Amino acid sequence: MRYLITGGAGFIGSHLADLLLSRGNEVHALDNLSTGRLANVRHLSNNSRFELTTGSILDEDLVEKCVGDCDYVVHFAAAVGVKLIMENPVETIITNVRGTEHVLEAASRHDKPTLVASTSEVYGKINGNEGTTGALREDSDWQLGPTSRRRWAYACSKAMDEFLSLAYFEEKRLPVIVTRFFNTVGPRQTGAYGMVVPRFVEKALLNEPIVVHGDGEQTRCFNHVADCVSSVAALMHAPGACGRVFNVGNNEEITMNSLALRVSELADSTSEVVHVPYDSVYPHGFEDMRRRTPDLSLIRSMIDCAPQHDIDSIIADVVDYYRHGDIAG
Repeated sequence: MRYLITGGAGFIGSHLADLLLSRGNEVHALDNLSTGRLANVRHLSNNSRFELTTGSILDEDLVEKCVGDCDYVVHFAAAVGVKLIMENPVETIITNVRGTEHVLEAASRHDKPTLVASTSEVYGKINGNEGTTGALREDSDWQLGPTSRRRWAYACSKAMDEFLSLAYFEEKRLPVIVTRFFNTVGPRQTGAYGMVVPRFVEKALLNEPIVVHGDGEQTRCFNHVADCVSSVAALMHAPGACGRVFNVGNNEEITMNSLALRVSELADSTSEVVHVPYDSVYPHGFEDMRRRTPDLSLIRSMIDCAPQHDIDSIIADVVDYYRHGDIAG
């Protein structure tokens, strides 16, 4: 098959390209290189089954051509992360909403099955204390803060992507799947957009203070990018997956304090852990969740997706990448 991956030179997109190519497929990556990097796909430059087009999902004609030439669309291109929405809100909202609209319109016209990436941010302020497991289900309610708090625009833009995707499935009969990623981590990820593990690792390798926001007792779950793309590849062709939303992640929880200590230990660092209030990093009134843990029952009912990496192996891979990988450009 020939797969189009929007955002194909990005962190997750480039790893999915590797996996699909390893299985004998063709991959066409479309990326404007705003957050994606040529370094992520440089090793594919001599692969005759890989093609990179530098361009934007906001270019309707380009999207139309790329979608028409593929068998399956994987839509990863987005303005990524809370840090970016805090700094560039207009660009983030337009890219995430209008860009997804362009991709779905073209996919519908050409009847191309599509997978659209979303994020656990859509759960908003819900802390994952529902039910017996305390984990967030795909059908859990979501709660965002007021529109005056810019922090919630990213979550809202991705939620609109989900609404639009499901609307295309219901109204246009487009085969579409939505995946909500929970803190995907691994080689090729940078800390430039606030991603916590690479940010901690960078500081640890420099023996500089590792900065933890708030009291550090908030918990998160981290999923290795190899486990993430393996789940995505299986979901794309799983019977009964179309028209549904799936959490994709790992449900092993860790506090930010424990994460910082593990990073320091595994990097053989002398870094100390320091705490700073949110207001010293983000605009006044920034809100964070104490807990965000995925319920993985639905995806596990569809595919075999048991994570192969625990938190220590995830950290070790990121440390190794930052020591030896191609970080620049």
